[in-house]
Amino acid sequence: MHPVPLAAQASVRAYHDMRARGEHWPTSAVEARVKAAFATLVNASSDELAFVQSTTAGEQLVIDALDIPSVGGRIVTDTLHFFGSFWLYEELAKRGMDVVWLRPENGRIDPAAYEKAITADTRLVSLSQVSTYNGFEQDLAAVTQIAHARGAKVYADIIHAAGTVPLDLHRSGVDFAATASYKWLMGDFGLGFLYVRGDLIPRLRRSRFGYYQLAKFRSHVYPYDPPGETVADMAPRDDAEGLFAMGTRSHAVLAQLDASLPILLQQGVSNMTARRLPLLRRLHDALPAMGYDVVTPRDSRTPLVTCVLEGARERLSEPLERAGVRITLSRNRFRICPSFFNGPDDIERLLDALPTL
Repeated sequence: MHPVPLAAQASVRAYHDMRARGEHWPTSAVEARVKAAFATLVNASSDELAFVQSTTAGEQLVIDALDIPSVGGRIVTDTLHFFGSFWLYEELAKRGMDVVWLRPENGRIDPAAYEKAITADTRLVSLSQVSTYNGFEQDLAAVTQIAHARGAKVYADIIHAAGTVPLDLHRSGVDFAATASYKWLMGDFGLGFLYVRGDLIPRLRRSRFGYYQLAKFRSHVYPYDPPGETVADMAPRDDAEGLFAMGTRSHAVLAQLDASLPILLQQGVSNMTARRLPLLRRLHDALPAMGYDVVTPRDSRTPLVTCVLEGARERLSEPLERAGVRITLSRNRFRICPSFFNGPDDIERLLDALPTL
């Protein structure tokens, strides 16, 4: 969870103040600004974006739109993908899909492994562009090129890529991508984005029907309605929202993103990536010298450095809390995630707080 910027906090407070006074909040204008800002961040078009509840919700919508598992065939994924998706693909395997799991070597997965695994009957390649486990960054364009040559579609979980590394969805050729906003987009839980390559939208299966998908609605059942042969005249939008939107979404998170996304655009993702490289080098030099097993590739430019350590949460919680340092502590690993506001002094505070093994 990324800390909330003060400007974003103020934007949410202003939204709630308006709600408390019963005043109109300009929902459509804010939605348009937020979509446009995110589209700029990842080089997409606003009409290729739909708001979704979460990354997982976006991934599930992609599965439905491709009519999986009914169509059968193969799914290729890997164990550096989000562990929350493991159940999804294991369950699809039970329902008849041929699910192939690629496993990393030296913390990475080479595109050549995908080339061997993707066959002519592969329906979907599903991966995390930046792994939540160790920060490894996939060569998304290379994997997509291999998949498309064999007729497969590609889905990318971009929750650790959007706002952290330069991201060009159009240039990559990827078919689908999804992210929540509470991590590097500095939003909150309950709202994210689903990207769908524009030319695919008319060819996808509509699996859900929601009011927010509609461009036209004229009822014929209420007093003073015009007569009609049906209960209403309805037509969907022709963009990603028209295919995937469901119902109400978090306006408070929209208000938050309306402030946080401009911060990312102002900072510049390429600038943030360059500024973090010395911090990453320091961690890669210091942590092994202290006895820690770093599983993030040394040449990684992403803001995730992971060490495996048995009993990590139990062993490190107290010394880090005492030093006022916060990192991600899991049962048998820990992850250091420097953001744009961190500098060398923060890294040294962390290293001083970590016990030498």
